[in-house]
Amino acid sequence: MPQQVSHTFRARRALLRYLAPRYQQASSVQKTLLLDSFVEWTGYSRKYAIELLNHGEHDQQTIQRRRSPQYRQEVQQALFLAWKAAHYVCAKRLLPSLPTLVTLLEQHGHLCLTEEERRQLLAMSVSTAERYLRTQRKPRLQGLSTTTPGLLCKSQIPVRTFSNGSRTAPALWKWTWWLIVVSTSMGGFCTP
Repeated sequence: MPQQVSHTFRARRALLRYLAPRYQQASSVQKTLLLDSFVEWTGYSRKYAIELLNHGEHDQQTIQRRRSPQYRQEVQQALFLAWKAAHYVCAKRLLPSLPTLVTLLEQHGHLCLTEEERRQLLAMSVSTAERYLRTQRKPRLQGLSTTTPGLLCKSQIPVRTFSNGSRTAPALWKWTWWLIVVSTSMGGFCTP
């Protein structure tokens, strides 16, 4: 079992850059020796070390940098206000009604947008709106109902299901019971 090594990532990559060209041109015996020393020094598994030494850092992915936000804070706040005014509906339903909502919010003085901000807000895609709305907390809607369901009430309300054959009529039970009684008293079995 290899021992724990605490070399920095940069040091391991520097060693990889140094050994990779030598490893690719070495003979089988030399490759084994280089690989053993590389695995011992870095602490990598043998298969991963072989992959790195054969392909180097060319296949390594670069670090992805975050893009600067396309929509300014004012546009995001306008989206949040319209979402709140629409009673927290999903983005898919919010965006078609956004032009009307923005107009009404501006008429009543709740929203003041420049033309550029208004254009950006109305051109926003559903996935972008969902991504922004996901950062906001939907408030808990309490107090919509004042009654609580009771156990007695549940048993008295008939529930109609629309599945075939799951509920049999009482007359069918009587008919089935009568067939069983008659057939067993006659010594035979009931066959439909």
